[in-house]
Amino acid sequence: MRPHAALVLCLALFVLTARAHAAGATYRFDPVHSQITFFVDHDGYSDASGRLHIARGWFRFDPDDWSTAKVVADIDLGGVDMGDRDWNRVVAGDDFLDAKAHPYAHFVSGEVEKTGAETGILFGRLTLRGHTVGIAFPFRFNRRAFTIYGLHTVAGFTGLATLERKDFGMDAFARVIGAQVKVLLEIEGIEDSGAEHTYADQVARETTHADQK
Repeated sequence: MRPHAALVLCLALFVLTARAHAAGATYRFDPVHSQITFFVDHDGYSDASGRLHIARGWFRFDPDDWSTAKVVADIDLGGVDMGDRDWNRVVAGDDFLDAKAHPYAHFVSGEVEKTGAETGILFGRLTLRGHTVGIAFPFRFNRRAFTIYGLHTVAGFTGLATLERKDFGMDAFARVIGAQVKVLLEIEGIEDSGAEHTYADQVARETTHADQK
């Protein structure tokens, strides 16, 4: 085989392999660059805001076929950040997130509806405080690229959901705290073929540890 033809063949195989890899790519959540910020009306004065972090999870995304997308995420409720230590305790307490009894909120996606070249709606089920509710939120696919910072491939998204807090048993202070909670998600995932397996191991270890107590 001529050197030029061999080079062309190698490049073609590389492109096909890269495409196949992207099609089946799974990602682990980047805890530094994945933020969940929520907003709720405070007696008409302003929208109070707080932050939550994804404790563990993974997602699958193929830029060429959104129908194969899958998201599994556990959100740390005890680490809620309201910008004030006392309010952190209140919001994490029984009247609201009830983090002691339910340390995580659990989200599992269903189907994805593509609404534009870079936009879609993600449908799924959110379990919070022992209540499981179907939710849907619009999102934008921002970018997928290889980065020299860490030498890995990153996929990024922005989403916005609106939840009814009463659906999850949070009806305290109804006169001064809004019924609807707006949730802004800024998500980055690092490509990791073992992300799904790692998540399953983490859940299994924690379950075993809890059973032994």
